[in-house]
Amino acid sequence: MDLSENDNKKVTTWLFVVCGLIMFMVVLGGYVRLTRSGLSIVEWNPVSGVIPPIGEDAWQQEFAKYQQTPEFQKINTTMTLDAYKRIFYVEYTHRLLARFAGLVVLIPLVLFLARGTIPWRRSAVYVAIVVLFAFQGFLGWYMVSSGLEDHPHVDHFRLTIHLLMALFLLALALWTAFNHLYHFPPRVPGAFRSTTFVLSAMMLTVLVVQISYGGFVAGLKAGWVSNTWPLMAGRLVPENLLSQIQPWWLNLLEGPMAVHFIHRWLAFAVLIMAGVVYWQTRRQPQTAAIHTAVLAFGGLVCGQIVLGISVVWFGVPLWLALAHQGTAMWLFVTAVFLNYHLVHDPVRQALKETREVGVTAV
Repeated sequence: MDLSENDNKKVTTWLFVVCGLIMFMVVLGGYVRLTRSGLSIVEWNPVSGVIPPIGEDAWQQEFAKYQQTPEFQKINTTMTLDAYKRIFYVEYTHRLLARFAGLVVLIPLVLFLARGTIPWRRSAVYVAIVVLFAFQGFLGWYMVSSGLEDHPHVDHFRLTIHLLMALFLLALALWTAFNHLYHFPPRVPGAFRSTTFVLSAMMLTVLVVQISYGGFVAGLKAGWVSNTWPLMAGRLVPENLLSQIQPWWLNLLEGPMAVHFIHRWLAFAVLIMAGVVYWQTRRQPQTAAIHTAVLAFGGLVCGQIVLGISVVWFGVPLWLALAHQGTAMWLFVTAVFLNYHLVHDPVRQALKETREVGVTAV
């Protein structure tokens, strides 16, 4: 894309801001979930919901709606209006910030298109980012609505879909931002068939599966199943791990104990993949950016495992759980960065162009 240096910087900055907003909203969503605030607002009013209840009567009406939910009737039966206001404002702030983030995503794109900074004929990926960001709002309500019917918690599949959509959106925005940052470098010939890229893509896939199981753990409240590590219920492999739900295979997706067990040990599969990619990249000449990304990923995995064990040992304290979730986002960003450089290798391309210019000058 032919952009002036100034226009390219504006688009690049906007895209990285979008990435930051996505990561922030994921962690904020974790805070809302861990404080059990997400089901406090029982209606989805994208416009009128900007204004909170005003006056005692309005608060009583809002509280009365909440009192009809499974969460109040089965868990918070003794909750007072003041306590309700506290969880209401947490979810209200979450939704308000989501609206603000949506405007931060939408308005710059409208201006870029209106001014011709981004040509309409090449606007598909940018429009897709905005549309998917808005779709995330719908998915958020789709998730919340599952906790307002029969059960006092959101459906863990819907929660995980919401999380995976955030990851997809983050990857799309990040990849596009890298294109602008490095001035749209061409692909490395045969990059997708190289052993290094295949292994790195496998590492990213295992990471996404692990994060998905993190979503299952969150939705099923499986983090509280065990507060010991490496043992669960006094055993390395708990008894009745696959017999809590019938048929047995449903435990892999819906059984709190099995989901917790898979999530804690799948982390080491990510670590093994990080070691394999490190070994592969050391065998061949690579740019400093690739080596740095591999080392950063390995370090983050080790830190994430320590955080995960600490979350289990200390009974899911809020700040540790949020740090665990935030680190998962940085792991994903690092893996996307690594795969981008393996496909495009902008540093090597820049060196090649410099050499070609030098030869031409001579």
